[in-house]
Amino acid sequence: MSPTRPRATALASASLVIALAATATGCGEGRDGGAGSGSSGAEGKGRAPGVTVDWKRCEAPTAAQGAGKAPGKAWECGKLPVPLDYGKPDGEKIELALIRSVARKKQDRIGSLVFNFGGPGGSGVAGLPSLADEYDKLHARYDLVSFDPRGVGESAGVRCQSDKELDAAFQIDGTPDDDAELRETLASNKAYIEACAKNSSKVLPHVDTVSAARDLDRIRAALGEEKLHYFGISYGTELGAVYAHLFPKNVGRTVLDAVVDPTQDPLQGSLGQTKGFQLALDNYLKDCGTSGGSGGCPSQGEITALLKKLDAAPLPTAQGRKLTQDEAVNGIAAALYSKDTWKYLTAGLQEAMRKGTGNTLLLLFDSISGRSPDGRYNNLQAANRAISCADAEQRYTVADVKQRLPEFRAASPVFGESAAWSLLACTDWPVKGKWKTPDVSAEGSAPIVVIGNAGDPATPVAGAERMAERLGRSVGVLLTVKGEGHGTYGVNACATKAVNAHLLEGKAPANGTTCR
Repeated sequence: MSPTRPRATALASASLVIALAATATGCGEGRDGGAGSGSSGAEGKGRAPGVTVDWKRCEAPTAAQGAGKAPGKAWECGKLPVPLDYGKPDGEKIELALIRSVARKKQDRIGSLVFNFGGPGGSGVAGLPSLADEYDKLHARYDLVSFDPRGVGESAGVRCQSDKELDAAFQIDGTPDDDAELRETLASNKAYIEACAKNSSKVLPHVDTVSAARDLDRIRAALGEEKLHYFGISYGTELGAVYAHLFPKNVGRTVLDAVVDPTQDPLQGSLGQTKGFQLALDNYLKDCGTSGGSGGCPSQGEITALLKKLDAAPLPTAQGRKLTQDEAVNGIAAALYSKDTWKYLTAGLQEAMRKGTGNTLLLLFDSISGRSPDGRYNNLQAANRAISCADAEQRYTVADVKQRLPEFRAASPVFGESAAWSLLACTDWPVKGKWKTPDVSAEGSAPIVVIGNAGDPATPVAGAERMAERLGRSVGVLLTVKGEGHGTYGVNACATKAVNAHLLEGKAPANGTTCR
């Protein structure tokens, strides 16, 4: 919930489970919203003339993508040139990094299924191979494809501060209690923005979601597909919906899971997330079996007391870094993305309260901030802020935050204050935003399955309901899941079956279906 906290990312929970599985004791190190309309240039049906991808065996992900091992011989990588500025389609180009693995049953192949896992700022090139097992049934008949969106990873990735500068910035109190702390917070925010402007001035005006949606149509054409079959998760739902608005006739079989609310401005969205994370925390505490802290399970009062202590005195860790209040809040939020990581939240809170060390909570924080065990950050933080600020035109002031603080605190005693101060993320950003809220009306599009999960902390279920409505009566097909966590595919059997039926057989569920 810091000023650079990701809006919502599906990659967080998946990579977090992987990282924490290696530290079963809970201690140790690890990693891990008016669009225009119409189309132009190469955008349209069929393959764009002269646009191809030279597929080659993949190398290991770069530090900007999140590092790691090369994905193996089943995977191919390539680059696709697209305009930096779609207002100048014949002008300067950037290259999009792509990855794919071809369908296993070529005789039954449907086509390419393009994924965006969220963020904004998550690398699809690094993320898809690690998540591919979850989509094994789809892989039989689809080429699985993903990409680094513009501004992300190796697609003209936004660069801001160095690793050491980011470590130092995260030690600064993001929820100032007095004028001195406020000056320090504002100075840190200014330094970050100046670094982004210095290192990435060329791309900052062009990393908006409308441009990314136009990139999606270039990808579709380069893959030789008449229609874009698409699976968007978290921020990927906003990207997919904007694509459907721009290119309704090009929409193929599409699923939007863990849906961003297209009707909310950044303040409304942040307040909604605050309530969503508080709901998830309440559900976690209830599941843990206590409201008073007995049996090893914390109470909310104990959590708020811990955070208050951290505000005054950060906890030591084995890394030599200090666990701050902001890092702990974000670490708690990271663990709430998936019910699979609730046990690590318990371990982290127990460690902090009983041992006075912050190893596990810091690990949880690193998972959502994009920091690897060797101290390198991927560009999630930079891309997230750049894309968010290129999209939203709203710019909030300190006075705005102070006015809204009581409302945010009432929404959550744990997450409210950090979420309120995060509204300053785009203040003084050097690029103007494109919209108040995105236009996602998609008349003429094929049906789009829209999934909301009742216990989703990052994208509350009401967002899915509004997305289905805004897409259009004949387009948005709402599926509601009564479960926990950010995203439903591979977690809820009923939702997974419905998605498979839509993507593999072209059979969308009945609008208003509920899965339990």
